[in-house]
Amino acid sequence: MIRKITFFILTLCFGLSGAYAALKIINIGFVPMIESVPQLRVGFILALGAATLVLGIFITPWIIRGVVWVAVKLEQTLQKTPTQDLLIGSVGLIIGLIIANLLGSLLSDFGWIGKVFWFVSTGILGYLGLSVSVKKREDIWNAFANIPKFVGKDKQVKVESQQVSEKVIDTSVIIDGRIADLCTSGFIEGKLIVPPFVLEELRHIADSSDLLKRNRGRRGLDILNKMRKESGINVQIYENMQEPEEETNDEVDTKLVKLAKRLGAKIFTNDFNLNKVAELHGVKVLNINELANAVKPVVLPGEEMTAQVVKDGKEAGQGVAYLDDGTMIVIDEGKKYIGQTINLLVTSVLQTSAGRMIFAKPKNYNKKNSSSNAGEYVEVNMLG
Repeated sequence: MIRKITFFILTLCFGLSGAYAALKIINIGFVPMIESVPQLRVGFILALGAATLVLGIFITPWIIRGVVWVAVKLEQTLQKTPTQDLLIGSVGLIIGLIIANLLGSLLSDFGWIGKVFWFVSTGILGYLGLSVSVKKREDIWNAFANIPKFVGKDKQVKVESQQVSEKVIDTSVIIDGRIADLCTSGFIEGKLIVPPFVLEELRHIADSSDLLKRNRGRRGLDILNKMRKESGINVQIYENMQEPEEETNDEVDTKLVKLAKRLGAKIFTNDFNLNKVAELHGVKVLNINELANAVKPVVLPGEEMTAQVVKDGKEAGQGVAYLDDGTMIVIDEGKKYIGQTINLLVTSVLQTSAGRMIFAKPKNYNKKNSSSNAGEYVEVNMLG
């Protein structure tokens, strides 16, 4: 219905514009013979009006389709553009147009040349204001973020809390699965953002020909669905993300860092390499492995514990046991106790970036100078 009404109005405008043009031609005396005969004047006006009306009937559908196509493309672009870019771009465009308007008032005394120059400068300054503001959006946001310092500390704290409430989730965290338990326990607050390229990587893993990778990918998808169904967990699929052309071919980790930096969010991961890359770019990282190491119980030399010896160690006579959290215990002279649960006396603790290792000896083993050589034992606890 709206399309038909628009078609009628545009076609009528074409006919009226033709009649108006014919009237102008007669008034300026372009055709003296028509001007002197009233019947010819009316006929000329009607003929030119009818001609433009017919022309409008053929041209109007193309105009409507073109306008609809432009509107759809513009709407899709605006939906994909982050709100931050829209806001900053609008401010830059307004500033550019204001400057162009001030310049136009100065050029109004130069006649049509000044008007042409004002028209051209309006387009150029408007585009420059929009383009420069979007490219410098991070600097502009940082400048606005410092304003609350002069307004009040309470408002500044509120702005900072909103900035750090968003967390971008990595594929490794979804597959790991522990994030679901952390969110359910209430220790993780704020919005969890899942970018589309992370979902795509997860889908590729779930469709892998390798059985182990396929199971891990499907487990990750199940965990993500479980998190989205939980009422207390705010998980958002970031579908309205528009990737800049230069980022289209970047790796997933690179896209993840750039997105987190653009949103001012943290990255949730347990990937050691991604952790280091994000730190180099100034993006804060929440690493589940570091959290697991931080909440492990502190064991000091001289303490006693009970563990089951499960296998022999690398050095002669050593045995290996594990705590419930996966921490490895290297037991001096513990090989003969394999398969048994014994009391242990902690001799030393080795803390590394990969995890924690405990060196101990059987409580009833009193041989002098029987301590484990932590420097020569190179096996690390990968579960930590």
